[in-house]
Amino acid sequence: MTETAVAHPTEPAVRKATPGEARPPRRSGRRRIALPYLLLLPALLLELLVHLVPMLMGITMSFRELTQFYIRNWSEAPWSGLDNYTVAIDFDAPVGQALLKSFLTTCMFTVLSVGLCWLLGTAAAVFLQENFRGRGFLRTLFLVPYALPVYAAVITWAFMFQRDNGIINHVLHDQLGIGDSPAFWLIGDNSFWALLTVSVWKGWPFAFLTVMAGLQNIPRDMYEAAALDGAGVWKQIRHITLPSLRSVNQVLVLVLFLWTFNDFNTPFVLFGKAAPEAADLISLHIYQSSFQTWNFGTGSAMSVLLLLFLLVVTGVYLLLTTRGRKTSDV
Repeated sequence: MTETAVAHPTEPAVRKATPGEARPPRRSGRRRIALPYLLLLPALLLELLVHLVPMLMGITMSFRELTQFYIRNWSEAPWSGLDNYTVAIDFDAPVGQALLKSFLTTCMFTVLSVGLCWLLGTAAAVFLQENFRGRGFLRTLFLVPYALPVYAAVITWAFMFQRDNGIINHVLHDQLGIGDSPAFWLIGDNSFWALLTVSVWKGWPFAFLTVMAGLQNIPRDMYEAAALDGAGVWKQIRHITLPSLRSVNQVLVLVLFLWTFNDFNTPFVLFGKAAPEAADLISLHIYQSSFQTWNFGTGSAMSVLLLLFLLVVTGVYLLLTTRGRKTSDV
């Protein structure tokens, strides 16, 4: 007596293939494994061509005595070993002293710029969390510096910082009466503060956008419960907002640090090929050491040293933040 399987009315009957019937082709497991790598292959090739190949060429140049006499065929430049690195880190010689001073200036500039960008961005994001009329307009307005092209924005600031006809001196000196005479903003010691102003103006909207996105993940119930317990605004920010944004701030600070420390466009457009001594950032200093003195070997060695410094700082930062995150989770 044979048994017949009755299919459920809402489910299709499952038919078993007979021994002589051909089965449908199955997708190969190797093909499924290889598909993601094939999709990533164009991006990997572009990354190789745009970043890795020039980086390897720069490292090779740092070991050669590459000057203007070997521009046509740099591979024929004689090997110099570690001589370029020795010249760059010899802080008793003029080249090493200038590089060290530029490095310290860049460190101070980066700390101030990243700190102010984070502070302004966080304050604006927290302020715009509340519903009020005009909030959408302010959000759009705050993102304008981030949306503008870098060259157009910095050139506009360069005109504003002009001594005789710039709007900065017109407001500070002519309207408010600050100072005995209009200040020079693009030369001398004031050039550092002019560069810092442009950097913060250009960078803080990114911090604002990042923090504002992170605030969307904090439940409003936590603030309401804290308000019922008598916690004020500052206590809510200290005990709810900042701890909840810890992972967001860790990534934000690292990205701002790398962008600011490597920034070349802002000082180059603001000051030209030769920046004042007070605003001599290391990116522009390496450019001057390479393309004005025609000593590309020493400039390449400085670039490699900068790359190693950023790699070490990034690795230590990620190690400390990851360890601190694991400790707080426990």
